Amino acid sequence: MKELDITKHELVPKHILLNAKEKEELLKRYGITLRQLPRMLASDPMVKLLNCTVGDVVKILRKSETAGEMEYHRVVVKG
Repeated sequence: MKELDITKHELVPKHILLNAKEKEELLKRYGITLRQLPRMLASDPMVKLLNCTVGDVVKILRKSETAGEMEYHRVVVKG
């Protein structure tokens, strides 16, 4: 049976794992801590695909009809 590639589905936005430097820059830019970011479960299929661990930050790029492309960030939590 052929496996479905969820990254190719039109409803799944682009997910990018931030490296340590990018993560620190993000937190500094907004003056926040990891606990203040929205969460994303470690059991999420995209988290598994990116080989993320708890505490990693994922950048999500969603298409928007009005804004073109919007950037969101999520911290990976246990679950």
